[in-house]
Amino acid sequence: MVDMDWKRKMVSSDIPNSPKLSSKLHVTIPSPFFKVLPTVSSSPISCSAPSLCSAYELYLRLPELRNLWSSRDFPHWTSEPILKPALQALEISFRLIFAVSSDTRPYINHREWNRRLDSLVTNQIQILAAISEEDEEDESSAVPVSDVRSSLSLLPQLATWRRSEALGKKILSTIDNEMRRCKYTLGLGEQNIAGKPNLRYDSICRPNELYSLKDNPYADHIDNQENQTLYIIHQILESWIYASRNLLDRIVSSIEDERFEKASDDVYLLEKIWKLLTEIEDLHMLMDPEDFLKLKKQLQIKSTGKNDAFCFRSRGLVEVMKMSKDLRHKVPAVLAVEVDPTGGPRLQEAAMKLYSRKSECDKIHLLQGMQAVEAAAKSFFFSYRQLVAEMMGSAETNATASQELCDSLSQIFMEPTYYPSLDAAKTFLGEFWSHLG
Repeated sequence: MVDMDWKRKMVSSDIPNSPKLSSKLHVTIPSPFFKVLPTVSSSPISCSAPSLCSAYELYLRLPELRNLWSSRDFPHWTSEPILKPALQALEISFRLIFAVSSDTRPYINHREWNRRLDSLVTNQIQILAAISEEDEEDESSAVPVSDVRSSLSLLPQLATWRRSEALGKKILSTIDNEMRRCKYTLGLGEQNIAGKPNLRYDSICRPNELYSLKDNPYADHIDNQENQTLYIIHQILESWIYASRNLLDRIVSSIEDERFEKASDDVYLLEKIWKLLTEIEDLHMLMDPEDFLKLKKQLQIKSTGKNDAFCFRSRGLVEVMKMSKDLRHKVPAVLAVEVDPTGGPRLQEAAMKLYSRKSECDKIHLLQGMQAVEAAAKSFFFSYRQLVAEMMGSAETNATASQELCDSLSQIFMEPTYYPSLDAAKTFLGEFWSHLG
């Protein structure tokens, strides 16, 4: 148990000119604060059976995609490991627009598809622009630019094709608007009135090689339009997952090098990517219910146990979730204190001092960003569980649950906070200010 008396002494000494605090201050600490250690060993985050993960990867042709994501054509460009898969996700999104615009089924909600795809592409461009802005601050990074526009991207064709012209032109306008603070632009046919250099999009993104992966292994013998839609959506998802994994590596490196402002910027980008992953998954709701369930049968997609949520077949998603959760281990480094082996409130004290003194704002921003990532990641799995029930019926989610415990997805968003020290520090500070008379 935590000695509550330390809190009165610490706060009164660290907050200048603070009024007297009642001698009978009662602090209610959330129960997860005391229960976090026992639950760590029983984390619900784990991959499905290897055979299921392999089948998922082969369906999406991930080994070939991974070769494109991981290729390093510009070794002096520090943001290539993040921007390359992100740009490829954007290009695959153009292919999704083409597929939806080409869909001749009379019962498809094309209007809502266009709205969702507009939002999806816009959010991706905003993240790309934010990464590009950060890239410019790194003087050692050699960004590959030229005066030549892309000749291989699908976007210029979408902007001139009757069925997708309105959306294509809107995307070009969005690129102009979102990239206005960057020293270069994407070079996809946007106006570029400022005459900025173009990113060497074709050399980085390799649209032709991406397009060669447009068909999944079942394309020839499954007559179902939703097969292509499902395939493209998950290729976009996996591309951003790969980008976020490299972003997490950069966050950890920045914290270890005590570049907290840089780490803070990247952490908030990670939060946006988690929200983007939720938006990508939500596209499933626009698929025709019967056609989708028929495809589920054709692809033989079924759950095999309580810890076999479909998203856990993505090894990349599981790894990124674990890495996002493991950011909590960097809190002592940010606070510049060691964990008390006796379980004392050393981290809580340091966090309260940091919050009250406000002399190291970059650290505060970083810690807030870490908690924002936790919220966004847990929200992803909560939304995913609801999505499965809405797409396949609630019996599908109930089938993965145990009579004694919640299913693995529910356990993730019901887990105690990943940051009990920060949680306790805010609880104590909140109680302190609420008792000022």
